[in-house]
Amino acid sequence: MKLLKRDISAKDGSGSILLRPDLFEDLWHAYNLLSQNDLVRCTTLRKVINTSSTGSTTSNKVRMNLTIKVTKVDFDADTLQVRISGPNVEESKYVKMGAHHTLTIELGRNFSIEKDCWDQIYLDRIEEACNPERAAEIAAIVMQPGLAHLCLVTGSITVTKARIDVTIPKKRTGSTNHAKALKKFYEACYQAVLRHVDFAKIKAVLCASPGYVKDDFYKYLCEECVRRDDRKLLENKSKFVLCKASSGHKHALEEVFSDEAIMARMTETKIAKEVDALNRFMRMIDTDPDKAYYGFNHVHKANEEMAIDTLLVTDELFRSSDIVTRKKYVQLVESVRENGGTVYIFSALHVSGVQLNQLSGVAAILRYPLPDLDQLELDAARYEDDSSVESSDSDDDSNANDDGFSRVQEDIADMGL
Repeated sequence: MKLLKRDISAKDGSGSILLRPDLFEDLWHAYNLLSQNDLVRCTTLRKVINTSSTGSTTSNKVRMNLTIKVTKVDFDADTLQVRISGPNVEESKYVKMGAHHTLTIELGRNFSIEKDCWDQIYLDRIEEACNPERAAEIAAIVMQPGLAHLCLVTGSITVTKARIDVTIPKKRTGSTNHAKALKKFYEACYQAVLRHVDFAKIKAVLCASPGYVKDDFYKYLCEECVRRDDRKLLENKSKFVLCKASSGHKHALEEVFSDEAIMARMTETKIAKEVDALNRFMRMIDTDPDKAYYGFNHVHKANEEMAIDTLLVTDELFRSSDIVTRKKYVQLVESVRENGGTVYIFSALHVSGVQLNQLSGVAAILRYPLPDLDQLELDAARYEDDSSVESSDSDDDSNANDDGFSRVQEDIADMGL
């Protein structure tokens, strides 16, 4: 992502930025930067109908600049497109004010976002997106006989680049169909690696499968790259890491990233650090549960005690259309950082982010145990209930006093005093 212009007020955080997405991952960052009521301006194609003096009509597509007020944002993980819908808020020759339109953010085309307040999470996202050193760090191919998925794992998104599906017949005595189908399958995987893996940027290629499928494929790859003199593969064979997985489906990556021996090969990558933090949290729930809490209420209470060492939170929580909900998570992140804690913001499109979402989307590893955290929360809830009861009782007493005073006044009036 290229940051072309930045105009954000230091006083109240309002302002706008001008960006240009260059990689598919940039579209994911753009999706996370957008929220309802933002003003977005970019070029789009619009069908324009012209009527001549004779009454005949012609239509053609015109590229124009539109500014819309965002009411809906969609991200398609399969086609990697960001679509924004909302009413037009600026005068245009072809589009009426208030007319609804859908814009699609495209690679290589500039777009601007204007917000009432750019909070710290937004600013961190801009810095991450515009870091020129970021790129896909890991490639992974998970396979089983006849099925394989080749994925690129970046700092924020797991992109499926190829799906290979070949029917493998059973072994039969005297038949070579099984061997031929396997060779066809391995060749398709070989070509997918050549086509989609940029070894200049990729630090490791994870090759995972149940049984010996991965070993047979790696053997085929090594023999073929020597026979064909494919320098690209010959010089990068050492980047292939063989590991176990239960299937050739994409979700099997979760098992691969849970393997400590595998992640040790990639200690400097962003995903490895996040997975390590999540694994530590999962282990701590079993071994030392008083130092591991999840759910906003528990985590917020632990933060008030300044006890959080590591905060784990998914980026999905910051996309809430409710401004109050977003603000409370932003404040939580900022507070943990101010108190010296480490914050990991997981992508909802990573298998690790999916795992964390199953635990409410927010979790914390504490510096020291807080065995009374549940009790403190119960006491706080009980105090609030008691306060409401006392308030209700005092209202009843007040009403009773008012009724008694009214009766005394009526008695005095009856006596003619």
